[in-house]
Formats: sequence, C-alpha cells, structure tokens
Amino acid sequence: MTVLVAYSSKYGATEGIAERIAAALRTAGVEADARPVESVDDPAAYDAFVIGASAYMGSWRKDATRFVRRHRDLLAARAVWLFSSGPLGTERTDAEGRDVLVQAQPKQFAEFAESIKPRNVQVFFGAMDLSRLRGRDRLVSRIPAVEKILPNGDFRDWPAIDAWAQGIAQELASAPTGA
Repeated sequence: MTVLVAYSSKYGATEGIAERIAAALRTAGVEADARPVESVDDPAAYDAFVIGASAYMGSWRKDATRFVRRHRDLLAARAVWLFSSGPLGTERTDAEGRDVLVQAQPKQFAEFAESIKPRNVQVFFGAMDLSRLRGRDRLVSRIPAVEKILPNGDFRDWPAIDAWAQGIAQELASAPTGA
C-alpha cells in the first residue's frame, strides 16, 4: 500500500504538517510520499491519499481544490483523508465558545464530503512567520494591529498531528486489500 500525502502550502507550515504525516505513516510501516499537489503526475499510482492545504478566508488553496476536483473519480474510489491548516494561536474556542478548528474548516470540505467521501477531515493550527511574508501579504503584515489577527509563531500541535497520522496508519493496516 502506497499513500500520497499531497499538499499545497504557501509559506511552508502545511508542507511541514504533510512531511510529518508521511514520516509517521512510514514509521508505522506504510509506504508514503509527501509531494506538492502540482508535482503529482500520476495519482493512479497510489492506493490511498492524504491531501492537505492551508486555508485562507474560509477556503482551501486553489491548487489543492483543483487537484481534488480533477481527480474526483479516482479519489472517490480510494481511501482519502483531508486536512487543512490555518488558525493561528492557542485558543481552542472563540469569543462565542465555538471550537476554532471546527469553525476553520474550509468550505470545500462540505463539497468533498459528497463527491469523494473522505474517511476523515481535520483542521490543524498553523504557523506564521511574519518575516517570511512577501508581496501583498508583507504589506498587510506592516499594519500595526495585524499581529492581533495574525499572531507570529508556530502553533502547530505536533502531538495531535502525530495522533491523526497514527489513526490513518491503523485504519490502513486493518483495511482489507484493495480498500
């Protein structure tokens, strides 16, 4: 069984999550490749998929969305897990008491739940290094109040990421051949 951990990452935080998931799968004895979605030439060569992207303003990155839509039929016939990264900070609930990670699910997850029926979807906290921003993002980062909206730091919850990947590995190990 070979798993593709495909990702779309603007500044590297989501790439780090994808690499960590692939490493955890390999540690569990599952063959796994982590690759940017735009570099995947033959997705049919893989038996299962973990696909992730950073989310901005409630949407997954466009290249990840295009990848899923383009390969919808293939993905619908294979085991698929989806993840997103994006919320920044450490608070699990917002001012209204809602779960930040649930609220941060990109709108594409609902579409993909119908079309490819992923086995699980997960949102992880992301990371922000304001010094790495470029273009329009860099200009926005210079607004004095922006750090309240975009706190600087690495908020990825590595134990949660590892646990999620281990759950995928266990599910794959217990799946009948060809599932």
